[in-house]
Amino acid sequence: MKNPLLSFGHGLPDYSSIKAEHIKPAIQELLKVAQKAVDHALLPETKSTWEDLVEPLENATESLGRSWGIIGHLNSVADTPELREAYGEMLPEVTAFWSSLGQNLALYRKYKALSESTEFKSLNFAEQKVIQNSLRDFRLGGAELSDEQKPRFADIQDEQARLAKEFSDHVLDATDHFVHLIKDPADLKGLPEDAIAAAKETATSKELEGWAFTLHFPSYFPVMQFSENRELRKTLYQAYITRASELGSQYGDGKPEWDNTKNMLDQLRLKDEEAKMLGFANYAALSLAPKMARTVSEVDQFLEDFGKRARPHGQKDWEDLQEFAKTRLAIEKLEPWDMAYASEQLKQERYSFSENELKQYFPLPQVLNGLFGIIQTLFGVKIEEDSLPKWHKDVQSFKVTNSKGQLIANFYLDPYARPGKRGGAWMDDARGRRVLANGEVQTPVAYLVCNFPPPITIDGVTKQPTITHDDVITMFHECGHGLHHMLTQVGTLGVSGINGVEWDAVELPSQFMENFCWEWEVLQKMTAHVETGATLPKELFEKMIAGKNFQNGLGTLRQLVFSLTDWRLHSTFNPHKSEANDILSLSRQINNAIHVTAQSDISRWPNTFSHIFAGGYSAGYYSYKWAEVLSADAYAAFEEAAKLSGSILDAKTGERYRQEILEVGGSRPAAESFKAFRGREPQIDALLRHGGLA
Repeated sequence: MKNPLLSFGHGLPDYSSIKAEHIKPAIQELLKVAQKAVDHALLPETKSTWEDLVEPLENATESLGRSWGIIGHLNSVADTPELREAYGEMLPEVTAFWSSLGQNLALYRKYKALSESTEFKSLNFAEQKVIQNSLRDFRLGGAELSDEQKPRFADIQDEQARLAKEFSDHVLDATDHFVHLIKDPADLKGLPEDAIAAAKETATSKELEGWAFTLHFPSYFPVMQFSENRELRKTLYQAYITRASELGSQYGDGKPEWDNTKNMLDQLRLKDEEAKMLGFANYAALSLAPKMARTVSEVDQFLEDFGKRARPHGQKDWEDLQEFAKTRLAIEKLEPWDMAYASEQLKQERYSFSENELKQYFPLPQVLNGLFGIIQTLFGVKIEEDSLPKWHKDVQSFKVTNSKGQLIANFYLDPYARPGKRGGAWMDDARGRRVLANGEVQTPVAYLVCNFPPPITIDGVTKQPTITHDDVITMFHECGHGLHHMLTQVGTLGVSGINGVEWDAVELPSQFMENFCWEWEVLQKMTAHVETGATLPKELFEKMIAGKNFQNGLGTLRQLVFSLTDWRLHSTFNPHKSEANDILSLSRQINNAIHVTAQSDISRWPNTFSHIFAGGYSAGYYSYKWAEVLSADAYAAFEEAAKLSGSILDAKTGERYRQEILEVGGSRPAAESFKAFRGREPQIDALLRHGGLA
């Protein structure tokens, strides 16, 4: 039988036929092929040229990377014990290969020789950037370390990969395992109809009587936001905030082996050791080598200054909420499990609409139609459904073509939450764009993954799935990443699309797209009431806009606490002289200094901070705020154009944005791309104005 992880060539695999037993033989075979390419590159007779050195290596490592990426993707969206075990078994071997590649001094010298050769000047800009990035990555990968140091450096990479996977597994297990059953309908008061129906379906699927709530966000958050049952909110909050911690078994259904406390400290120690081996003062300094920001203090100052600007607004938000809770909800002391509920009640009173009322105007199919319409108008492409092989019945696939009908890209959308699927939302690279040796273009393919509530059946009728406006923003965000990946015109894999883009600029296209979710011109075409089909009323839209920056001060402070905790853990925190609970202590100190609300005594939020402990954002979470400055300023160009053209969907500005930001991918520095589009350096004014913090 053919192994589906080996037999797809430049196409896409039959995801549904991939089994755990395919993983080991496929990856071992691809590791052999990749190692053979490395060995050939090192032969004295192999010339230091693009054609002889770089291209064969790129071919071999891409095959390995894509198959391993498919396995990692399935591990995130279709987790099974067998798949997890097979993935974990091969993780050390794959990590070891990439570590050895990064440390290969002889290969580093070959690349260096190419960079110093006459041929280098004849390479196109993208190819030159790949070589320059490779030389940087060799240095960061330990190529210049002594032979005595290299084994330890490789061990660090292997152990970090193992710990990151373990961290993610613990969060998923702690989330999947918890179920809270409600038997009395009176306890459901305040919850939206679809949340109640979903809880009934969950109970039925688990062969339980009543309504079952889980810690998956589409089940958890409606309770926090709408439930009038304070004890129910408290129960779910306590289980949610203590996941993967030593308190998990006390407040939820956690197990001691899922506690991530030691895992975090172990990861920080390894990262600090890695940084010092490479000659950096700390991991934060190491992380800046491939980023826009230049120094540790620059990032620290950026976050501190942002916090000072946001704090007065956060203080006002907090005072308003406390006063409202006391006078209107008879809640004398606001507890953490009251925050989302009280905020929703205050929002309804202040702006005369509820998130649930608004949600009825956003059936997912209508949102997608609106989103695709924007993309087609701005960027001159067409999006149509496709029938690519998929891993779950709910997955959709699409093709993107240009004005001549030529295929540019494909993408998958996996929209709904389900057991065995990692929480959150993300875009991932299924296949990158490159021009093959025969001149053919390998078109890019993206995964867009969300965790929206699935369709529900009420009285035998399955309703269209509706999503909140926040979910709409999430959809636009991930699609922005997808456009960066799919609309690139770079033919060199290492810098096409999102590849090679500085980590603190990679959020620019995603956050840029979020702005369209607040435009009347856009929402008119993107809304249709799930029952009546009516578009969003202008009156409701105006209330929504009035409430756009509702409690944005508190929201901004929360994000800055996340960012500063990440940054300080990787810069000033000394993991070698710390104990397990010192990470939590640091997060509390930062919260007390930046935020206006105290951190709950039982809160163990760092234990599920997957972005930095399992998602590649270590010493990089600040990039969300950093890139927000860029994205708001880029969007301001469309606002300026709208004053002249009368439409925020200005095709000329869209064409410039596509050419200067999306098409060039990582082939030139992000700062240069921004200046090429905007004609100047970025300014923070637009972000402060958009967020009501000016």
